[in-house]
Amino acid sequence: MPTLFRFLFICALIAGSIYGTMLALVTFVDPVERDVTIRIPSERINETP
Repeated sequence: MPTLFRFLFICALIAGSIYGTMLALVTFVDPVERDVTIRIPSERINETP
């Protein structure tokens, strides 16, 4: 049984480190907003059927 507890402990450590990393990213990283300009050729806009 000690190997099962060791395995579960290692899985809990890995899950905790992933959770902690995600929490740190959400807390400390702010996304930068910027304007996006997409140029569309006039041929695509003025198509005649």
